[in-house]
Amino acid sequence: MKNQENFILAIESSCDDTSAAVLCNKKVLSNVVATQEIHQKYGGVVPELASRAHQQNIVPVVHQALAQANIDKKQLSAIAFTRGPGLMGSLLVGASFAKSLSLGLAIPLIEVNHMQAHILAHFIEDREQESPDFPFLAMTISGGHTQIVLVKSYFEMEIIGETLDDAVGEAFDKSAKLLGLPYPGGPLIDKYAKLGNEKAFEFPKPKVDGLNFSFSGLKTSILYFIQKKTKENSEFVTENLADICASIQFTILEILMDKLKLAVKQTGVKRIAIGGGVAANSGIRSRLANAEEEFGWKTYIPKFEYCTDNAAMIGIVGHFKFLEKDFAEQNIAAKARYKLSS
Repeated sequence: MKNQENFILAIESSCDDTSAAVLCNKKVLSNVVATQEIHQKYGGVVPELASRAHQQNIVPVVHQALAQANIDKKQLSAIAFTRGPGLMGSLLVGASFAKSLSLGLAIPLIEVNHMQAHILAHFIEDREQESPDFPFLAMTISGGHTQIVLVKSYFEMEIIGETLDDAVGEAFDKSAKLLGLPYPGGPLIDKYAKLGNEKAFEFPKPKVDGLNFSFSGLKTSILYFIQKKTKENSEFVTENLADICASIQFTILEILMDKLKLAVKQTGVKRIAIGGGVAANSGIRSRLANAEEEFGWKTYIPKFEYCTDNAAMIGIVGHFKFLEKDFAEQNIAAKARYKLSS
């Protein structure tokens, strides 16, 4: 199997994006993502609406992925799908479809941990990105997760730090909501931060021992700051939006970088890779790029399309599991909470 062309159809449905991809070994032939705009008016993802949208999107998305890859479903070697973590209703749609299709085509079924996929996205064969050597440190940052993982091989990963409460993506989005910005607000904070002074306002950094994170206190301090300032001047946010965004982003990035520096010190590993939706943030990408010269690190930053939830990253895990003949049974169930394990 290692010397032949293996075609993997991958399906991702962990949250509010329905995605399907086709990979030939480590090369992406197609990577189709259908986003759900319905959540914008609610200021966040509504689980029931998300699962309904997945049901509407999954067949056309898979059809489009196969068409773009110019692959007939009879050529597929296996089907990989996101088992978890994520929203249970959303996961069930992708899992049920994948199980049914693998059964109908009589080909293997491969279950994938969503967080492992964010990390192994670095191994997609693409001229625009470089793959790290083992071992390396992976920082997975998204709306639902914030972790530092010591990656020893494709399948041996140890979480050495994680958030004790909120994820970094949630901190970005909730801060944006306090500023009156629409959902998803994280990218908008990044946009306005480029225009502002990151030292204009000072927010406290949480004191958390070791490599763990906490963002709930920061969100509270931002809330009180906004309430106090708008009481003094009702136009404060409008007049200082860029500076506020720059200061919030600077504080969050300082928290992330402080923990990464400590992780490097504790492990001696200087290869750093990032993954997850917040890895698309221009600030963290810039800070990591500068860290190569400043700290002597070797950093790995994925293409934008492999940062946010997508099926190509599910497919690359599927590829490596296919080579190991690590297949799932038809009675496998989706898991809303699904920890990385060695």
